[in-house]
Amino acid sequence: MGIRFGTSGGREGWTRNALTAVGVGLGVALLLLAASVPQMVDGRDTRAAARTATALVSDKPVTRSDRTLVVAQADSDYRTETVGGQILRPDGTHPELPPGLGRAPADGEMYVSPALAELLASPEGRLLGERLPHRTAGLIGEAGLLDPGELRYYAGSSTLTTANGGVRTDGYGARGGGEPMAPVLIVVVVLACVVLLVPVAVFIATAVRFGGEQRDRRLAALRLVGADARTTRWIAAGEALFGSALGLAVGIGLFAVARPVAGRVRVWDLSAFASDVVPVPLLGALILLAVPVVSVAVTLFAMRAVTIEPLGVFRQAVPRRRRLWWRLLMLPGGLGVLMATGTFDGPNEVVAPWPIAAGTLLVLFSLTALLPWLVETAVKRLRGGPVSWQLAVRRLQLTSGPAIRSVSGITVAVAGAIALQMVFAGVHDDFNRVTGQNAARAQLTVTAEFPDGELAAEMIREFRATPGVRSVIGAVEAYVISPEPVDADDLRPTTGLTVGDCATLRELATIGSCADGDTFVVHPAGNEPPSSWIDRTARKGRPVNLNSNTPYDGSAPLLWTLPKNAPTVTTRRDPVAREHYGIFATPGAMDVTKLPDATTTAKVRIDESVPDAREFVRNTAARIDPSLRVRTIQKIERDRQYASVQSGLLAAATATMALIAVSMAVAQIEQLRERRRLLSVLVAFGTPRSVLARSVLWQTAVPVALGTAVAIMGGVALGATMLRMLAKPVTHWGAFVPVAGLGAALILTVTLLSLPALWRLMRPEGLRTE
Repeated sequence: MGIRFGTSGGREGWTRNALTAVGVGLGVALLLLAASVPQMVDGRDTRAAARTATALVSDKPVTRSDRTLVVAQADSDYRTETVGGQILRPDGTHPELPPGLGRAPADGEMYVSPALAELLASPEGRLLGERLPHRTAGLIGEAGLLDPGELRYYAGSSTLTTANGGVRTDGYGARGGGEPMAPVLIVVVVLACVVLLVPVAVFIATAVRFGGEQRDRRLAALRLVGADARTTRWIAAGEALFGSALGLAVGIGLFAVARPVAGRVRVWDLSAFASDVVPVPLLGALILLAVPVVSVAVTLFAMRAVTIEPLGVFRQAVPRRRRLWWRLLMLPGGLGVLMATGTFDGPNEVVAPWPIAAGTLLVLFSLTALLPWLVETAVKRLRGGPVSWQLAVRRLQLTSGPAIRSVSGITVAVAGAIALQMVFAGVHDDFNRVTGQNAARAQLTVTAEFPDGELAAEMIREFRATPGVRSVIGAVEAYVISPEPVDADDLRPTTGLTVGDCATLRELATIGSCADGDTFVVHPAGNEPPSSWIDRTARKGRPVNLNSNTPYDGSAPLLWTLPKNAPTVTTRRDPVAREHYGIFATPGAMDVTKLPDATTTAKVRIDESVPDAREFVRNTAARIDPSLRVRTIQKIERDRQYASVQSGLLAAATATMALIAVSMAVAQIEQLRERRRLLSVLVAFGTPRSVLARSVLWQTAVPVALGTAVAIMGGVALGATMLRMLAKPVTHWGAFVPVAGLGAALILTVTLLSLPALWRLMRPEGLRTE
């Protein structure tokens, strides 16, 4: 009978069902999206492993064959985007290719991702097009990309060798071990999952109760014709079941519509292929089962507070006062569960997620339980004020339940946001390291993983001629060893070797007089431990072995004699906070092409006032050699896991807050529909529409203000407890300050969204009845 009432309620019933279906459907769609996250992450990791060259994660030498190819990483940055790239040169006619390529690109050709092709074709990609002058031969397939928005290319080369930056590989598909997630981040992720999903569950529970007052009046009529109380409760549950079933269908439909366009939407630099947006089967089945069960359970629970009699509904009389004691027990109970889990202050701690999730759930649900009592108690004491205020207060005094339910989700979300913000502020320093790099002396560093004196000179020359560049520090760096072991284990003193022009060497050490052909012995400031090791290697007038691999692979030594008159000087930190010491030599004193293992670097200082100065430098680097790596000198480095978790949480929080804003608007419209006859009567008696609009604003503002106070209390308590678990001090007590602005913005948004419906419901036609 309940399902029958749900399907045969006429226009009024179907409007109510539509609101319920939209509310439940939005929640179901977001839950299905959350259930797809594991599949999305797994698909991304699988494709990342499949396109990793085996030689890049293995030290095993690869013999040249018809199936091998030489590869070199050519990643770059373009403004705020990262452009992944790889240079390929096949050794034969049947090379093992990375996923997504049908054939190897020829010299001067490249395959690009669809997103990169779109960028290169736009005016915004003009500078990047100068860096990638290859002819586009085709697009990279989905199997070779992490997500649809990734910028990536594979370029062909006929000059790439293992001597100038390439690595020979015999295939792709290396799966690295990966770093285990830090315990602190596990705690943060568990907290975030609960915080972001509980508001969705609260909203679904609210949506299945839309139209409650009219339903109760219908049930009173059923009681009048002979139905008992138990029958009426199950009839109400059947009607709610029908609405939730419609909501499931709407949610599945929204999810199905959203999947194909998932790749076109990037939230905080994250997107996914439609094929990856598939719920985990167990989680998907749980959602489809839980929503109908929750709708029935919530309806039966709500009916306990309503006595339906044949001639009326008990709710229309003076309501029974809500009990406080059990509501107060939930908050300390949840905090107690969290504190009982202990602390996680070590990198090898084992984190049990279920107690953390259970404690967080108790804390958040305690807020939704406490809010109705607080609103009821507060509005009873409100008197006087403008007409709009009195209308709003009287409405809340009579029936505050619908208004409270509509703001329960925002209360939980705000409390969770406060806790998350406090935790992120507390662990911030653990994942953001101060590098000590001096960004005032240089902003970019360019590296080639092979020694080349001509390349170092060309880098200095070309970068100095690049627009926006002020100065360049270029050098070739290697390690040298003493030709004589110091013990039976063939341990040999080792020190560094730096080759560069006089201007470069002066940037790295306190050097006075310098001319091409000079050499220096560089010590740390003070008599630090490396000094003795340097003196045992850099012995003036005696030979030094330039081949540091001799003790390991038995290769022949490469001896070079350090001049007797080489002066001793002290080092100074370079722009990336490194100290270079050992032997310094100018190009006239040493032929760097003989060095078997070295690195060519350049540190570039740019004029920040020149637009796109960094892009000009990157374009010059690509023109010199595409395999050159250009990195930004930063004062603070962020941990990649931390940055990834933070981006994911921001994306999820954005989706959750959008749902909450829409849910409050839907709930507000449903409440206005319930009161359309009252609104029409008030207008007919001469009440200005602006007064009614302000009363709607007050009816939303009062519960939101009280809910915000509850959220601040619960969020601060939850955040402080979580930081205690992580053995971190509270560093950001003011995390709740932005909440006031968020609450005000939501109140204004909900009021504006509900105004069109309010104007329609205040027409005289609302006085008609049947």
